[in-house]
Amino acid sequence: MTARRPADEIARLGDRIYERDIRAQVEDVHDGAFVAIDVESGNWTLAGNELDAMVRLRERQPDALNVWLLRIGYRAIASIGGGSLRAHR
Repeated sequence: MTARRPADEIARLGDRIYERDIRAQVEDVHDGAFVAIDVESGNWTLAGNELDAMVRLRERQPDALNVWLLRIGYRAIASIGGGSLRAHR
């Protein structure tokens, strides 16, 4: 079984996988959707909300422990008064 990684390492690896393997496939079509990424395998799932993204990833890979979750086109999953990055690019 894979050991739990520190949160900052999960974030760094997840962002790297997203930029390298996922972003080009999803960003123009799925703005605002959520991506759950298993940073060990690179497997990922897409859904309209955080819970569904995690459930889909767990269905696909039940042993996923080090998972990075992000919202396409946003700096954070949720914020107060925040918005999309689209206008800032």
